[in-house]
Amino acid sequence: MVLSAKHKDELNCAIADYLKSSGYIEAYNHFVQEADVPSEKANDKKFNGLLEKKWTSVLRLQKKVMDLESKVTETVKEYEGGPTKRERSADNWIPRPPERYCLTGHRMPISRVIFHPVYNVMVSASEDGSIKVWDYESGDFERTLKGHTDAVNDIAFESTGKTLASCSSDLTIRLWDFVGFECIKTMHGHDHTVSSVQFVPTGDFLVSASRDKSIKVWEVSTGYCTKTLVGHREWVRVAAVSPDGKLIASGSNDHTIRIWEIATKECKVELREHDHVVECVSWAPEVCTSHINEAIQAENPRAGKSDGPFLVSGSRDKTIKVYDVSTGSCIISLIGHDNWVRQAIFHPSGKMIVSCADDKTLRVWDFKNRRCTKTIAAHEHFVTCLDFHKSSPYVITGSVDQLCKVWECR
Repeated sequence: MVLSAKHKDELNCAIADYLKSSGYIEAYNHFVQEADVPSEKANDKKFNGLLEKKWTSVLRLQKKVMDLESKVTETVKEYEGGPTKRERSADNWIPRPPERYCLTGHRMPISRVIFHPVYNVMVSASEDGSIKVWDYESGDFERTLKGHTDAVNDIAFESTGKTLASCSSDLTIRLWDFVGFECIKTMHGHDHTVSSVQFVPTGDFLVSASRDKSIKVWEVSTGYCTKTLVGHREWVRVAAVSPDGKLIASGSNDHTIRIWEIATKECKVELREHDHVVECVSWAPEVCTSHINEAIQAENPRAGKSDGPFLVSGSRDKTIKVYDVSTGSCIISLIGHDNWVRQAIFHPSGKMIVSCADDKTLRVWDFKNRRCTKTIAAHEHFVTCLDFHKSSPYVITGSVDQLCKVWECR
């Protein structure tokens, strides 16, 4: 590298300043004389400490270069070690770093991210009170839905994707027309923060959970509350409707999971396996049944087959658990996260579980062998939510760092 005359003079002056300020007077005198540095420049204050500043800048830059080289090497290994394009199938989809897109726009932590069931868009909800729509294939921002006056805690689509439901700390539930992007209904009835909302599979009813310790069932067409389920002793964090639409699973601050029969409002089962707040529950789709039975028999060869239904939960006790609801028993327990588990869902193939946690990671679990097969350092802060696309190789995550990330699977 050849320095210009100007840069060469600046470097000489900076070296002279360094030698003088460090007490190397003899070396300073020899250097000034040999490098022909004018005395007025050698004593110019603008060169004070310049060499040290440049040196520390170079070290920081060198560290960044080494970190980037390390990431590139890891990515190459990931790519070469993953399945080839011909081999890729839904069974092999695993999110791989780095993220494809990092979406910015929210001004407070992200509380929920979900894929649209039909279109190539995703929706994010935030504590800033807004709901944002993004194109996950291009990473483009589409629009913002505003109406809530406090944190939006959960969002859910009905099966056709024409209606979006949202719930908030402003004690309301809102229904949005996802064609005209307008709020078409606001439902009041809870006495405290509404923390969870989900449609019954038919789309005729909506289920919500609240900090007022209750679960409510709402008729979508009228906006009226038709049922209230009471039994939890603390804040109900989440309520999930079973695939057949007959049961509700709810998780609470009272450390329990309750299984409710919607028709009778009766609590059928109470699960007490967690030692802390239950943050999330999710029902297993039908494709999981054979794989869960294999996992049960791998642990106990004499165990009989079960038709379920099965449920997965995540808790602040840092564990993920899978239950056979028909027997009320915990059949699988996964340990590995270093902080609160915020969300756990079944992989579309039914063979794995994907989770995120306050340890800032996204993890993939082989539940048959009770081990974590993939750990991704997903965000710089707590990872609060995730969703896995049912038919395309994409995973999305949201975080307290106010970012949504789109991860491509290979």
